[in-house]
Amino acid sequence: MEEKDVVRALAALAQAARLQVFRTLVVAGPEGLTPGAIAEALEVPASTLSFHLKELANAGLVTQEREGRYLIYRAAFERMNALLAYLTENCCQGQACLPAARNCPNC
Repeated sequence: MEEKDVVRALAALAQAARLQVFRTLVVAGPEGLTPGAIAEALEVPASTLSFHLKELANAGLVTQEREGRYLIYRAAFERMNALLAYLTENCCQGQACLPAARNCPNC
């Protein structure tokens, strides 16, 4: 992951509502959620949610897919893991300090 992509992702997450949206999508897993379900869960107006989803998508942290007449948003787990890897790349003096997450199907 390039530094400019890391900055864009961190900037997108540096806003409380977007962080809540992203965390909600992480919890939802690969099934994702419709904007209506996200808005209801977080009690966010649809127009505000649309803006936040666009910002997260521009940062590559969420994906959008049309299923029939519904839009489904999902956390971009590969991108999230790349961001975490970038942030922790040199921890523990460059040595792996935690085993890989083997039981996480989304990781």
